[in-house]
Amino acid sequence: MLLTPLPLADPGSPDLSSPLAFLRWLQRGQRRGQVLSTCWALLEMGGQAALPVPLGWGVQAAVDADAAGIWRAGALAVLLSVVSVLGTVLLHRQAVWNWIHAACQVRQLVARQASHLGAGLSRRIATGEVVAVGSGDVERIGWYVELVARVRAAVIVWLAVSTAVLVAEPVLGLGVLLGVPVLAAAVWPLIGPFERRYEQQRTLGGKATELAADTVAGLRVLRGIGGEELFLERYRAASQKVRAAAVRSARLWSLMQAQQVLLPGLFVVGVTWYGARQAAAGELAVGTLIAVYGATAFLAAPLRILGEAAHAWSVARVSAGRAVRVLSLSRTTGTAEAALDRPGDCDLFDPETGLSARAGELTAVVCGDPDFAGALAERLGGHVPVAEGEPQPPSVRLGGTDLDAVPLAEARAAVLVHDKEPVLLSGTLAGLFDIPSSGRVPVAEALAATRSDDVLDALVDGSPDCAGDPLRARITERGRSLSGGQRQRLALARALLADPPVLVLDEPTSAVDAHTESRIASGLRETRAGRTTVVFATSPLLLDQADRVVLVRDGRAVAAGRHRELMRTEPAYRAVVTRDEEPVRAPAGAGGRGAAGAAGAGRAAEGTRGGEGGRAATGGRVATAELEEPV
Repeated sequence: MLLTPLPLADPGSPDLSSPLAFLRWLQRGQRRGQVLSTCWALLEMGGQAALPVPLGWGVQAAVDADAAGIWRAGALAVLLSVVSVLGTVLLHRQAVWNWIHAACQVRQLVARQASHLGAGLSRRIATGEVVAVGSGDVERIGWYVELVARVRAAVIVWLAVSTAVLVAEPVLGLGVLLGVPVLAAAVWPLIGPFERRYEQQRTLGGKATELAADTVAGLRVLRGIGGEELFLERYRAASQKVRAAAVRSARLWSLMQAQQVLLPGLFVVGVTWYGARQAAAGELAVGTLIAVYGATAFLAAPLRILGEAAHAWSVARVSAGRAVRVLSLSRTTGTAEAALDRPGDCDLFDPETGLSARAGELTAVVCGDPDFAGALAERLGGHVPVAEGEPQPPSVRLGGTDLDAVPLAEARAAVLVHDKEPVLLSGTLAGLFDIPSSGRVPVAEALAATRSDDVLDALVDGSPDCAGDPLRARITERGRSLSGGQRQRLALARALLADPPVLVLDEPTSAVDAHTESRIASGLRETRAGRTTVVFATSPLLLDQADRVVLVRDGRAVAAGRHRELMRTEPAYRAVVTRDEEPVRAPAGAGGRGAAGAAGAGRAAEGTRGGEGGRAATGGRVATAELEEPV
């Protein structure tokens, strides 16, 4: 059997109009595998269904003292057994291939979607939900896709057996022909309730997975503030809800399983009882009775497959619906025909907020709402994910060209959005910095700009086999061996190394102390000199280095200028930067005092950076008393 190498070169473009359409699309993608699986299932079940015929002939030959008939019946029984075994082996191989092919195809589609949407995916769908779709759901979808071929074969064999029995004994044949569909349909009333219970279990499981992932990610912080027991109790409660939902689902599933054993058994008993009465009355030969009994007893196998199909359909439809939900998310639509000309020399403008970042300048953006700041930073990169039915926001423009009308790869090359929680993949430091870049900024300069000397020392100390070369040092999964500030500086160095025409940074120094932040602010300005840079921040140390600061309030850009100027003239700006609850308006004619007040406010804001109290109100940042300690 020829096997297709996995992963697939192209998982294709799925039909996302409905869960059923998506499942049908997966089946069409493996037509050859489905046909082969159906053929091998026919070979297996056909051999098993026909086996009672030579057995009946053999018994009848023994009754008639026909030795040659016994040998012929035995030879035919051996042949059918060999055919059935061969079909079983080939069916198993092909069924497993179909299952893995469908599961791998869905997993590739989800991975491609996650790569396409980037950080915007987690803003639309919970991380635990995405993980559940890419793990458990793909297995259930693959199970259903594989099972369809066996259902086809079961129906064909049932029709063949019913026809044969109908010819041999019309009354019994009619009972077999009509009884099997009734038995198969008996399980369907339970499918709806089971599907609802399973969907509830699936939803609760996704929430528990998300809670567990969040707890593990912030475990060190939770220990620092004594919150382990609180989150442990929350997870216990969530897991108990999942357990209770699973028990409710299992009760219905066990009832469905019991039906698949009890009802076919009663049916076989009834057919056998009627045939035995006819044989006792001399109306039916003993050999024929045995053949009819064997064929009827065999029909329990197709009935089990139909019952399995009912279960597979109920869980696969739920799983397919969730997969469709993830795969249906799309970025803002556009013609994708426009092209960017010298993006580094163009202004970046967001028509929804009125925010404008001038070409070649370092622009700082101050928002009172950290969640809105993160969404705005994402939108500045263009091609923002939009769920089906949501209104499409106006596209961000770079030099008069809509970024949504530019091919995604070109838009990403022009504007790089650095997330506030970047991920460091495991590997060497050289691998971390092996990214597409302009070549203008060397690795050493990017590391120097982010003041990462202590980070390099920590990596060398933790990697004895690197022979003192920091680039050969190993980074653990997600950089967990480093502190929060160290991880943040490595990620910022990677962004500076890429040196895109436009760089958008969302709170790039939220986990470092004030002294290090001041040095990073200077290094950032020097490294990005002449390049367009947008920094979302509320730190006076970063704001003071910006060529221009823009205040965004209530979703609109309401003021712009230099940091010190805005501190004097804009009470709302001063309230955000100094963490005041209410804006305090400077008295008229207090220019000198306003300047002094701004300086004092800057010092006050810096004074809060040793702890998290002042920072939590502006960005949900996480830190301990010593920010450079592991977080």
